[in-house]
Amino acid sequence: MRPPMPTEYQIRLKGHLDSHWSAWFGGLTIRNEANGELVLQGPLADQAALHGVLIKVRDLGMPLLAVTMVSRKEARADE
Repeated sequence: MRPPMPTEYQIRLKGHLDSHWSAWFGGLTIRNEANGELVLQGPLADQAALHGVLIKVRDLGMPLLAVTMVSRKEARADE
């Protein structure tokens, strides 16, 4: 039996971070938007990995705006 494929997530936060934070977030892509929001996006292995990222968001004190699963088709369109 094959291990499950990682799921792509998009996590929206209020505020901005420099791109060097990507490593701390396990390699998720960081995109700062003009409206003052930050988008973290990338594959996460499982729910435990998602919760790990959300704990890091909490530890930074950045307001969480949304967590969305992204379809593979949408993820490729953003690249």
